[in-house]
Amino acid sequence: MAHRLRFHAMGTEILACVDVDSGQPPALLNEVPRWFEDWEQTLSRFRPDSELSRLNQAVDQPARVSDDLWNVFQAARAAEKFTDGLVTPTVLDAMLEAGYDRDFASLQFGVQSLPTLHRSLALTGCFAKTSDSAAQNVPALAAVQWDAAEQTIQLPAGIRLDFGGIAKGWAARQAMSRLREIGPALMNCGGDIALGGALLDGSPWEIGVYKPFDRDSGYVEMLYFQFACGVASSATDRRRWMQGGQVRHHIIDPRTGLPAESDVVSATVVAPTAVEAEAAAKSILIRGSLDGLDWLEANPALAGLLILEDGQILYSQKIMEYF
Repeated sequence: MAHRLRFHAMGTEILACVDVDSGQPPALLNEVPRWFEDWEQTLSRFRPDSELSRLNQAVDQPARVSDDLWNVFQAARAAEKFTDGLVTPTVLDAMLEAGYDRDFASLQFGVQSLPTLHRSLALTGCFAKTSDSAAQNVPALAAVQWDAAEQTIQLPAGIRLDFGGIAKGWAARQAMSRLREIGPALMNCGGDIALGGALLDGSPWEIGVYKPFDRDSGYVEMLYFQFACGVASSATDRRRWMQGGQVRHHIIDPRTGLPAESDVVSATVVAPTAVEAEAAAKSILIRGSLDGLDWLEANPALAGLLILEDGQILYSQKIMEYF
């Protein structure tokens, strides 16, 4: 039977599932929170003593990094290239400028209060809009020096890293791979999902896509998966806060250095891995519906659906395989 474990890590809710013959939860399932504690101590920008925080403080000097940080850095490089530069870990300073300077739970407005807040402010035009004076490009990872032989990373002045969703997608895949040694597994790290094949009886995993700003109303679609893959949703209805009378969110457009302005409020993508799905979903949200859907259709390994601010849902052709 499928056993589940829920816990909080990496600033989000984590769900671990593994399907085994026994009616008792396997011991390995109880190890998952410890794995995430180790990864968070390596990859969190919110922990001043994390390995990433130490790297961000080591300006203009090569720092030898652990295997985990190195692998996530390389995953972030691949994501930046894959998304034409729209998803990059160099957005940390831009996020701090936008007000995302502490763990989301500590921001002025929590998740529970913002859906109502969003609707009222949408009517009064209080969402932040880009101004020429505020816009500033985010530097690309090309400015960062790294040495594969020595496994070192050297950050220049003015660049600090935040792996964000890439780290969650990577962690989901790592944990799923470990659990899959004892049975079909699923890991959900705040919407970044890694799946390891069908359940023992051959039935698919079921994943629901929430309606943005009204998650209590249920799912707008159900997706079904019998093969190993990654699934991720990126949305602007969860991690939002007030700054200077304007609603900000955590999806930074590196072309402006500001929270992305887009008609897409939620993008869900199926990809070979959770990291690719995370990067693709965020890229589509930044691109907007027209460019985003075209880009999605041009990548044959991807499938997805977009929910627009007017409630319209757009589907790629390939996503129909998962209905």
